[in-house]
Amino acid sequence: MELPKFLLGDNTDYPNAIYIIHTDYPRFIINLADDEVEWLEEFDPSDEKELETEMENLINQANNFYDREVGRYE
Repeated sequence: MELPKFLLGDNTDYPNAIYIIHTDYPRFIINLADDEVEWLEEFDPSDEKELETEMENLINQANNFYDREVGRYE
């Protein structure tokens, strides 16, 4: 089974949070309400420098995914 690259997450304990789950490497959960990222991977220091560049692109993709999904509900 192939998972979508991004998934919406919801939790009634956090009504103001907007969670997007990134299922590809590097896996993470981002709260778009405050851009807080929780990594689901462990990295060594050499990987962290490479991820800094990629992370901005992934956050933009997560925001675009959210906008597209919300637009489909309207």
